[in-house]
Amino acid sequence: VALKRMLNFNVPPVKNSTGEPVWKVLIYDRFGQDIISPLLSVKELRDMGITLHLLLHSDRDAIPDVPAVYFVMPTEENIDRMCQDLRNQLYESYYLNFISAISRSKLEDIANAAIGANAVTQVAKVFDQYLNFITLEDDMFILCNQNKELVSYRAINRPDITDTEMETIMDTIVDSLFCFFVTLGAIPIIRCSRGTAAEMVAVKLDKKLRENLRDARNSLFTGDTLGAGQFSFQRPLLVLVDRNIDLATPLHHTWTYQALVHDVLDFHLNRVNLEESTGMESSPAGARPKKKNKKSYDLTASDKFWQKHKGSPFPEVAESVQQELESYRAQEDEVKRLKSIMGIEGEDEGAISMLSDNTAKLTSAVSSLPELLEKKRLIDLHTNVATAVLEHIKSRKLDVYFEYEEKIMSKSTLDKSLLDMISDPDAGTPEDKMRLFLIYYISSAQAPSEIDLEQYKKALMGAGCNLAPLSYIKQWK
Repeated sequence: VALKRMLNFNVPPVKNSTGEPVWKVLIYDRFGQDIISPLLSVKELRDMGITLHLLLHSDRDAIPDVPAVYFVMPTEENIDRMCQDLRNQLYESYYLNFISAISRSKLEDIANAAIGANAVTQVAKVFDQYLNFITLEDDMFILCNQNKELVSYRAINRPDITDTEMETIMDTIVDSLFCFFVTLGAIPIIRCSRGTAAEMVAVKLDKKLRENLRDARNSLFTGDTLGAGQFSFQRPLLVLVDRNIDLATPLHHTWTYQALVHDVLDFHLNRVNLEESTGMESSPAGARPKKKNKKSYDLTASDKFWQKHKGSPFPEVAESVQQELESYRAQEDEVKRLKSIMGIEGEDEGAISMLSDNTAKLTSAVSSLPELLEKKRLIDLHTNVATAVLEHIKSRKLDVYFEYEEKIMSKSTLDKSLLDMISDPDAGTPEDKMRLFLIYYISSAQAPSEIDLEQYKKALMGAGCNLAPLSYIKQWK
């Protein structure tokens, strides 16, 4: 909703207006692109009058009679580039939207450039959008995708981290959380674990929220944007937890559809990229190997199959794809059958009465064609994605890993020794073996004895594992 309002020049879009949308250009940076792409498709952008969407730092031609909507982070280089656009008089008018709040000094830089370029009247609006987070689903968001290494587990837990680096990380996290709550229009009750990075984030966020509320005139949490947000007694609870509380889960090999796609395929911002294997047909000696086709699919909220099955165990998903395919084929056959009946010869009574009955059926069949085609597209998509996942499961024995890790984590008895799993050359990649062993190491009540550990290390090295993670976990434990 916030994005649509922004693309409509920061006026809420009117539902029943029959007029054409105003044609405009959207200029974003990589951050803006990541925020928009999981939420709005190119078609939806076009419906809102966006004819072109371009990266800020690409070479852009002047389009002097079109307004431009900018959606960028307020960084030095972005501001410089925007000032350059003003000087070059690229567009008719400029709507500047910043993903995070822009500082006073940078705002003055833009003002100076506008005065210098004689373009003050063309800068129509400058807005802080507070949208510095990426929404992947109705109830899931992440903080960042560009330079995500900056806020990773490793970044926060590095032994050689300096205080200033830690401050930067905390500020980045706090800024995104603050933006999230401004957009939500709610002030959370904050709980956190003590003495950890989570507490640092909580303290900073609390301070930022309080400072904003203190200035009632300019507070982001009052006024018409919220409706009755600030008067409601239902405040959300924000729980900030340190990852170290549960380190085994992110290493765990999973068994549900969405988690598997995320684990074994290239899956970012709701888009999965697949390399299609081009059969095993033999090519003549000396011929170039066939290029692998790359395909990408969007797995979004509008994909009903994905919504229904992303949390299902994988075998169920495979079965459902099969069922969908069969029901689609049945519908397709029905359409074909009706068409053949339509070519009725002869004048016998039965045929004529069937005709009127079938005409109605055919009309309904034809009107459901777009729906059928969409169904076919989804079936093909999930057949391809599920097949790619299945190949990984088979070649790496992921089902065995999953069951084995479940047993370790639930402390039940193991039917096969850990050493056998690690030494089995057919089971999984070195990374899979390392993950398995780390889960065992983290979950075991007492650490294995030195003698046992040496044996495990030998087996892991034999399997080609990098032992650095193990030494970290050992120290951590």
